[in-house]
Amino acid sequence: MTETNQPLDIDIVVPCHDEQDTLAAHVRRLHDFCRTSLQHTWRITIADNASTDDTARIADDLAAMLDGVHAVHLWQKGRGRALKAVWSASPARVLVYLDEDLSTDLAALEPLVAPLLSGHSDMAIGTRLAGSSRVVRGGKREFISRSYNLLLRSTMGVSFSDAQCGFKAVTSTAAEHLLPLCEDDAWFFDTELLVLAEHAGLRIHEVPVDWVDDVDSSVHIASTATEDLKGMWRVSRGLATGRIPIAPVYESIGRRPFTTPHVGILGQVLRFGAIGVASTIAFALLYALLRPALGAQTADFLALLVTAVGNTALNRRFTFGMRGRVGAGRHQLQGLVVFGIAWAITSGSLVLLHATTPNATHGAEIAVLTGANLLATLVRFVLFKAWVFRARRRPQVVQRGTTPATEASTEALPVHDGATP
Repeated sequence: MTETNQPLDIDIVVPCHDEQDTLAAHVRRLHDFCRTSLQHTWRITIADNASTDDTARIADDLAAMLDGVHAVHLWQKGRGRALKAVWSASPARVLVYLDEDLSTDLAALEPLVAPLLSGHSDMAIGTRLAGSSRVVRGGKREFISRSYNLLLRSTMGVSFSDAQCGFKAVTSTAAEHLLPLCEDDAWFFDTELLVLAEHAGLRIHEVPVDWVDDVDSSVHIASTATEDLKGMWRVSRGLATGRIPIAPVYESIGRRPFTTPHVGILGQVLRFGAIGVASTIAFALLYALLRPALGAQTADFLALLVTAVGNTALNRRFTFGMRGRVGAGRHQLQGLVVFGIAWAITSGSLVLLHATTPNATHGAEIAVLTGANLLATLVRFVLFKAWVFRARRRPQVVQRGTTPATEASTEALPVHDGATP
């Protein structure tokens, strides 16, 4: 139990919204566990976010009756909003988040916080997807969870196994740097926090948990999944464009050696495809604008040249994760060679069209060129991956009396400990 004259080690936050039927029993159960099992100073914070039932009164009653229980009331709904507000104001060394339904076995709480209190890790998460986890839930939720986490790993270059388990902890130092960067106020918040943490080079510890699904959960799967996909796109774009300033976090608390998390082949294909679609649309629009004044072949050449330069720059940063100006000029020159091949494909399609249909309309030209440009996009991906942006192992320079430096190696992997699915 927390003593007022001792530093606070752990602040266990329980976000809740309209939980009047279960809140008292669950908080009492959590309080009994903390009182009898935890070896650190602790506090339980009930974060009531805009409840419309009797939750707020129950939270206040629990805070009055139980030593070490604190109640906070927020007037806007949102799990992410509640966690950001409470964590930002907490004096604890380690900030914990538990789902109100206590689906996760509390026996995993001590293993969750131990590596953070010792300074070994920066974040810790419960995982239901480890081989040693014991999970009871329906097939639909199991499929959605595994699909979501596979999509995260393949498209966002992360290696943690379970983003959605409501059983997480973060050090106050990491939270201080990461919380201002998290934009989501709802269910995607903790996924966003995890993605930013890994891209900042923080160490994420994973704890296999026993977990029983809450059949009365109020989470709407379809709307939550839609918001999650929007959040993934927003964060991916922010990291790729530099809008999210993650580098200062790495410089302050990131663990070296570290390079940007690797994006697998599926993630590269999806990112390249999105850029390719945008390039194809831009190409068609440019061609339609230039064709009346310049003619078919010239319009094709200029439209493809403009979109090729933009395509190379976007893929360099977004698809293949390359930063800085080093090598950028060479990549653009190689990209122009790839552009020449793509131009040959699209130009050849025009020659073939005019040979077979001399009076082809502009609409037919655009349709044929669009198809040819899609083929050129496939060829461009193969050449980008195998030649332009091929990973190159850089020789290490080791000075006398030092250990080999790995920070500049393109083969370095993100520091990560924990279970994999």
